[in-house]
Amino acid sequence: MLIKSNNGVYYMQFPNLVEFPELSHGVFTRREGHSPAPFDSLNLGFGLGDDEALVRQNRRRVSQILGNGALVFAHQVHGTHVLVVGPDGAGRARPEARAQPGRQTPTGDALVTRVRAQMLTIQVADCQAVLMYDPVQRVVANVHAGWRSSIGNIIGKTIARMQKDYGCKPGHLVAGIGPSLGPCCGEFVNYVREIPREFWHHKFGSHHFNFWAITREQLGQAGVAPANVHTSEICTRCNPGVFFSYRREKTTGRFAAIIGLKPANA
Repeated sequence: MLIKSNNGVYYMQFPNLVEFPELSHGVFTRREGHSPAPFDSLNLGFGLGDDEALVRQNRRRVSQILGNGALVFAHQVHGTHVLVVGPDGAGRARPEARAQPGRQTPTGDALVTRVRAQMLTIQVADCQAVLMYDPVQRVVANVHAGWRSSIGNIIGKTIARMQKDYGCKPGHLVAGIGPSLGPCCGEFVNYVREIPREFWHHKFGSHHFNFWAITREQLGQAGVAPANVHTSEICTRCNPGVFFSYRREKTTGRFAAIIGLKPANA
């Protein structure tokens, strides 16, 4: 992946997505934020025990780096529901900048939009964030693909929604698989009851699974060309100074993978 820096904050970009100047995207690390340990320091997740004021400062910092677009979040539950983001996030998923007290963030694990300046934000600490773009229809998607969502084929369901709502063709899609739990650390000791047999060809050793390969396979099954998929191949658990990892730390923060279309005047 490509390493970028802005105002002292380092983030990563996918080489296949930077080819599109109308896109803004980035995978952020845990560094150069405001939160204290064990959420040190660029934690973007609420409800983990961190000071909410510091989380908001971290979110503002990330938004500024990506051109001050509205960060749009979902309440992630390891399911397969896909949220379509309309103008100003109205109705189905809302931008953080317009959050209102008492208004609940919609539940879902994938976000899709063609609205400019809506920055689709997935929070992770071992799960995959899968960023997708259709440069023909100019539609972006961001998917929270933990192992439960993966075995439910959230990838295929997101692409189907892009086809249904926006006329996207899978062959046009460009995708990036973000830093996440690698096959080196993808240990599932209870896989017999947790992971359906159809995925067992991705098992190696006694109980390790390669979920990067599962995601690539599901993208291919949905019609995405393998040449259009870039996998970071960075394991979050193996990089404690760079990424949050729930498997490694349990009590920890969440880093973000973000994608959106730039404003028309950008």
